[in-house]
Amino acid sequence: MTPSELAALHARCFTVPRPWSAEEFERLLSDTHTLLVGDANGFAMGRVIADESELLTIAVAPERRREGLGHRLVSDLEHAAQARGATACFLEVDAENAPAIALYRASGYRETGRRRGYYRRSDGSFGDALILSRVFSAT
Repeated sequence: MTPSELAALHARCFTVPRPWSAEEFERLLSDTHTLLVGDANGFAMGRVIADESELLTIAVAPERRREGLGHRLVSDLEHAAQARGATACFLEVDAENAPAIALYRASGYRETGRRRGYYRRSDGSFGDALILSRVFSAT
């Protein structure tokens, strides 16, 4: 997917946090640490530095939700991260995003912290981010 296609799908999926621009995706994709899995129906982007990976964002087309695509994307990104030497993964998620939290918990992630007032809402208020992490099993 091109940076413009990634940005267009991201915009269909997010208001909080705000969707990323094509320029932001282009910058991330130019970094050798960045991983991208998926297709036009959904994608997950992350990065691996040393032995840690981070899930930066995941987007599933609204009409394709509830089909297991999110689980597959998380799993595919984890496998790609492990292939680059990652032993664990962490992520941030809006504390009010129950569907995403359920996806991550079902994928084995546990809460390890909270960033208060991390996300700015459209009404000007701020929402917390949960920090979730998962240690990969040795294979």
